[in-house]
Amino acid sequence: MIVAAYFFSGLSFLMGLLFSFRAQNPWGWFTLFPKLFGAVFSPFWAIMGVVGVILGGLYGAVWAIPLGIVGAIIMTWYVYLCSRGHEGFEHAFGADWKNHISPEQVNHMVKRRWSFYLPLKSSSEPIWERDLSFWTIPGTDRDLLCDVWRPGNGRSSGMGIVYLHGGAWFIMDKDFGTRSLFNHLVAQGHTVMDVAYRLCPEVDIFGMIGDVKRAISWMKANAERYSIDPEKLVLGGASAGGHLALLAGYTPHLPDFTPNELNGEDLSVSGIFSYYGPTDMQATYEHENQQLFVGLPPVPIGERLESTNRLNLDPEILRFYAGRLDLLLGGYPQDAADIYKLASPITHVHPGSPPTLLIQGQQDFITPVDATCDLHTKLVESGVPAINVVFPWTDHAFDLLFPQIAPPAQAALHDLDRFLALVVNKN
Repeated sequence: MIVAAYFFSGLSFLMGLLFSFRAQNPWGWFTLFPKLFGAVFSPFWAIMGVVGVILGGLYGAVWAIPLGIVGAIIMTWYVYLCSRGHEGFEHAFGADWKNHISPEQVNHMVKRRWSFYLPLKSSSEPIWERDLSFWTIPGTDRDLLCDVWRPGNGRSSGMGIVYLHGGAWFIMDKDFGTRSLFNHLVAQGHTVMDVAYRLCPEVDIFGMIGDVKRAISWMKANAERYSIDPEKLVLGGASAGGHLALLAGYTPHLPDFTPNELNGEDLSVSGIFSYYGPTDMQATYEHENQQLFVGLPPVPIGERLESTNRLNLDPEILRFYAGRLDLLLGGYPQDAADIYKLASPITHVHPGSPPTLLIQGQQDFITPVDATCDLHTKLVESGVPAINVVFPWTDHAFDLLFPQIAPPAQAALHDLDRFLALVVNKN
């Protein structure tokens, strides 16, 4: 039992110790998963610390006691920091913001900012339509695909959500780690369009935003089919998808980012939410230490490489090039400063920008939290309802691993539920 005491106390202490380590590229990739496990299972690490203290006292494992106490305190404090309330909604929507959400809506929301286990499922089986075509690339027979999730009970909130997956602009696909989220959103009557936009190096940032706007156009064109109000369309995404959601949402009619066939269409949205999406590309380049990539051989944009994955990208290419902004934006910051600025959501904030919910971890090694805070400040100064939620000691992708128990993932859902309800009721 002495070994067990040291094991429980030591593991709790080591997991807590990870929170003190703020990684930067390239080392961030080596610490991401351990830190995710630390954050997601923080309640269990706290319990393990307590068990270690008890066993240490009973069986004379002297050093297990302080190790367990420190580990349990750190983990308990982390749960508290993630789950404590904030005044973001009061500042963005007024002191009476709760009065604008009906009791019926509240019934389908996350009730507390954290509970030991949160079941994320719809009260009725959602309808999941897979691999629908929302655009065909001209001159080819290739369709861009999406999935649509909608309430199976026919009870629609009227809101449509166009969701954009993460993956550093180079990898991943729709239906990646999002089923729990979509089930939860559908339970509130929302309809979700999960978009498989084209990735780099097949296209650059202009091609991606073009695909996002084609998805918005398709969703609005099919509003009646899915019982949604085209004036209640929200853009959302995580990581690269969050960046694309912010950029497309703030530039509905900017010619640089609007395909010719969509000229004259209403591509505006009524709200945006971003999970750790980059907001300033220059700041992201520096935060990720991407100067380390200078000198690596280029990959031609638009070239389709031989492989077996969705966008025909060679796995060896992806390993070295995922996330490289010089490929996405056509050059290094010193050579393409205008493009870096154009591709930064913070550049396009204006008084008419949609209400925005920003959610991020303080220790995010990919997306600089200071730039996200700068975007929030600019939104507030422009009179745009905006909420910025920053979780202490938390890294990138905190919502993808067991969101049913992860304190930051649950707290983020708590805020997302209320943000969407306020956007639905605004119009």
